[in-house]
Amino acid sequence: MSKATAKLTRKVVPFDQLPDCAWVRKPMVMALFGVSDTTLWRWGKEGGIPKPTLIGPRVSAWRVGDLRKFLGQSS
Repeated sequence: MSKATAKLTRKVVPFDQLPDCAWVRKPMVMALFGVSDTTLWRWGKEGGIPKPTLIGPRVSAWRVGDLRKFLGQSS
């Protein structure tokens, strides 16, 4: 496992402890799905995963509850 992959994998650990109303940023979502930045944005555009919400200028995030719901449906 590369250092970058290990770093992303460590970011997944607290996801289970977050409330549904929490927001997570791109590195967490990339680690959850095990995909690259490019794939993540492509999937969002194609509807393969929930789309992020713009929460500030140039800042996108995903709601934990939306991701959990999606992950539950895709199992």
